[in-house]
Amino acid sequence: MGYFVEVEISPDKCAGLQECGACVKVCPVNIFEKRGGMPGVVATNEDECILCDLCLDECAPGAITIGKKY
Repeated sequence: MGYFVEVEISPDKCAGLQECGACVKVCPVNIFEKRGGMPGVVATNEDECILCDLCLDECAPGAITIGKKY
């Protein structure tokens, strides 16, 4: 979990890596990783998020949420 940003993936709304996987591909700072069939958030990279919203634009609505903690 990041100190400044919290990135969450909703397993109910995420299509998974085989169907989508866009978050892993588009993230310029490698917040996401492949974990089995679903993407996961790399905890040590979470605060590197630059709030570019590329993952939000590419993934299903509500599949990813980004919360600012400041």
